[in-house]
Amino acid sequence: MGAYAESYESWKSDPEAFWMDIAGNIDWVDQPSRAFHPDKGVYGSWFADATCNTCYNAVDRHVSGGRADQAAIIYDSPITGRHRSITYRELLKDVVALAAVLQERGVAKGDRVIIYMPMVPEAAVAMLACARLGAVHSVVFGGFAAAELATRIDDCEPKCVISASCGIEPGRVIAYKPLLDEAIDISAKKPASTIILQREQQPCDLISGRDFDYAAETAKHIEAGTGVDCVEVAATDPLYILYTSGTTGQPKGVVRDNGGHMVALQWTMKSVYDVEPGEVYWAASDVGWVVGHSYIVYAPLLNGNTTILFEGKPVGTPDAGTFWRVISEHKVVTLFTAPTAFRAIKKEDPQGLLAGDYDLSHFRMLYLAGERADPDTIHWAERVLGVPVIDHWWQTESGWTIAGNPVGIEMLPVKYGSPTVAMPGYDIRIVNDEGEVLPAGELGNVVVKLPLPPGCLPSLWKAEERFKSAYLQEFPGYYQTADAGIMDEDGYLFIMARTDDIINVAGHRLSTGGMEEVIAAHPDVAECAVIGIADPLKGQLPAGFLILNKGVDRPVSDIQAEVVKLVREKIGPVAAFKIAVPVERLPKTRSGKILRSTMQKVIDGQDFKVPATIDDPAILDEIKANWEEFAG
Repeated sequence: MGAYAESYESWKSDPEAFWMDIAGNIDWVDQPSRAFHPDKGVYGSWFADATCNTCYNAVDRHVSGGRADQAAIIYDSPITGRHRSITYRELLKDVVALAAVLQERGVAKGDRVIIYMPMVPEAAVAMLACARLGAVHSVVFGGFAAAELATRIDDCEPKCVISASCGIEPGRVIAYKPLLDEAIDISAKKPASTIILQREQQPCDLISGRDFDYAAETAKHIEAGTGVDCVEVAATDPLYILYTSGTTGQPKGVVRDNGGHMVALQWTMKSVYDVEPGEVYWAASDVGWVVGHSYIVYAPLLNGNTTILFEGKPVGTPDAGTFWRVISEHKVVTLFTAPTAFRAIKKEDPQGLLAGDYDLSHFRMLYLAGERADPDTIHWAERVLGVPVIDHWWQTESGWTIAGNPVGIEMLPVKYGSPTVAMPGYDIRIVNDEGEVLPAGELGNVVVKLPLPPGCLPSLWKAEERFKSAYLQEFPGYYQTADAGIMDEDGYLFIMARTDDIINVAGHRLSTGGMEEVIAAHPDVAECAVIGIADPLKGQLPAGFLILNKGVDRPVSDIQAEVVKLVREKIGPVAAFKIAVPVERLPKTRSGKILRSTMQKVIDGQDFKVPATIDDPAILDEIKANWEEFAG
């Protein structure tokens, strides 16, 4: 039995002892007497009789434990040209000052605070300041439209909003304050005050009596030496609410608790990512997404790492070598990002030549998640970086890895296209629509046997019945991931698509992910998306949308024909794949997920709502025009 199998079996045979042992890595106020309480919460609760404080574990204990002068956060902003290294001692000072400002504004334990910020250190400070007070933060991605922000204000009813005057994208400045003002105007549950970080690129006017200047208010408390102790909270008290899109159009407020969240995340830093305290870790995401919550802010700081907070893009700030520059300059040992970032880099620099300009000798591992990691992208990254590339799979709802390669326990053989195996805590099954477990190799619904492990959502904010109906009702006794996949005979999981993206071609259930994997292997294709479009004869037909590599000078018609032939050879004639549409861009969320369902509605002429998370709505018009040109 290998180390992974031994660890997984240890959890499965005695989950109580497994999690209690790991809980010893957290500094509790009142120690838990047991790990799981099956009679509390919707499906049980973790460490329900314990008390703690997340900010203390992420900051204070490192200051007193010998890491005071180690960098906690490195802010790297190629967009503004600013770099800043913040030690744990400095971070504590900043967090205490902002906590004092929040206290002055009446924020106390259990109150909600919305954080509507760009990728600046103050966003992480705001999260930690809320955690220090036992307040519940809800980070809303900076630049979200006013109506979307207003729905979140009305749902969580914040006492205060922390924001900035603007966000900065390549080539443009986005004014946040007008969006925030409009959101407050149209919301029914108006916050009592706002705290605004003025950025020099575009300062804003403040409304007297409601808006307070971040820098001036925190400086006042730093000068006065105001102290703010960490507030003791129950392990089951909410740390944050993170809204994710819902099928009804009303966003779902995923809740994260304090105790189980700390236990799980701190454990993952070594067991999943193989990172030791003191090393530099980089999650190239945004604090507005779950990856930013878990792996820019909380997990690295809980583990005593240095975390990179990057305000830039994989390409264009200034070029496709910016990731390599950050890794080299800051001695990053591990990078975690979305496959779409590497596809963008590969499109601009197909040979990976820019990596040769930097010293990457200390870099050990690349982790990918957020979108299906096609084998071609993984092979490219392996060749360019010369390190293992690890795919792993998880969700906003889980908060950490469901299936992955637990490198810190045991590096398992890589099977391209698979995020590897279930992590301890997760009993993954593949079931049919009737809930019957399917044999190895058959495509079905990916579900997780209850209870979910520590760190996963205990419920939705003020919506327990919706939580049950969305996640627990369809397959009783299981959590429904809404992903479709296959488990092979070795227990390796293959996520093939969202269940919504499984298409039915003349009665055959086919995975769009499988077709995308084949298309992405074509040497001239940088990125692709396959959707099912309506067909009067077969019900649905697969349509591929292709972004070609920069510099391709062959006839596009030749590439289209080759792609069709590839799918026919690898998937079979049953796929009926004949549609390959060249496009310049694909519609994506700001976190890099391709909006396949929206694309399908655009092509089929169905009514749709432009997703709030879309990076650039103009791409939908481009896709429609590309389709009309192709269809003639």
